[in-house]
Amino acid sequence: MEQTADLAAVLDGVHYAYAGAHGAAPTPALTGLGFAVRRGEMFGLVGPDGAGKTTSIRLLLGLLRADRGRVRTLGHDPVAEAGYVKSHVGYLSQRFTLYGDLTVAENIEFFGEIHRVRDMREQMQRLLDFTLLGPYRRRRADQLSGGMQKKLALACTLIHRPQLILLDEPTTGVDPISRREFWTLLHTLIRDGVTVLLTTPYLDEAERCTRVALVRGGRTLVEDDPVRLRQTYGRPTIEVVCDPVRVGRDLLAASSRVAEVQLFGDRLHAVPVAADDGLTDLVADLAAQGVQVHHQRPVVPSLEDVFITLVRHDQGAAGAAP
Repeated sequence: MEQTADLAAVLDGVHYAYAGAHGAAPTPALTGLGFAVRRGEMFGLVGPDGAGKTTSIRLLLGLLRADRGRVRTLGHDPVAEAGYVKSHVGYLSQRFTLYGDLTVAENIEFFGEIHRVRDMREQMQRLLDFTLLGPYRRRRADQLSGGMQKKLALACTLIHRPQLILLDEPTTGVDPISRREFWTLLHTLIRDGVTVLLTTPYLDEAERCTRVALVRGGRTLVEDDPVRLRQTYGRPTIEVVCDPVRVGRDLLAASSRVAEVQLFGDRLHAVPVAADDGLTDLVADLAAQGVQVHHQRPVVPSLEDVFITLVRHDQGAAGAAP
């Protein structure tokens, strides 16, 4: 692992279990999960619900104490040195946690007072300009759209100029345009030297990160940059757009020449057993079986393809374990 001074957040072999209710056995949340976030990067913690993403964020904030393993936030123990973490880390939760009966400006001012920000007016104006919320500074928070609420939450998160911000699924429930605008803001923060750690269930968002950790079941499957992950774990893939798509999937999956087929909306990603097999004749045969093929082409494996491959290998390893 890299030197601690070069890292903004570290979980190393962390185990954590939530206490069971009414004497029930504890529920494992993390079972050896680990990753390291370098200073100045955008790091994505990626996985489905229940993978351990939110638990990891809470550990880094010092809201939970690990049962085993090492947790460091900006080089500090987040439980023993909670004051330091509070002063230097910003946090944006999944849910809207601002005050709906306060205006945009009042919400930002409130969080500024909590953090004892001295140049409040200057910093507030900078954040209003940054998030494009200036024209709405007197509007109540509960009267904002979902995307604007996320921007306001980000402004409140940044009011004390944190070195590291932790964002827990920040774009969930946000419309596509607001989602794109939010990502533009995040990339601006990276250029300004802020470190960003975000959790997301969306693999297309993970593609935007400097590096990612793909997690499942409280464990890290792999940690690397998205391009290298696709190169390392991706396999030749043929994209097929057809109708009915589920019938096409079943027919391709039945062939001994196809290693696996995944359904992505209205299209299929078929992985041939042989790397040089373009499956051209096999796809053409679908028409004879009542499937209309609109097009087929080789594509670069996506991070979603990689994640599915890793999950299958993980499941296979778990099934083979004694």
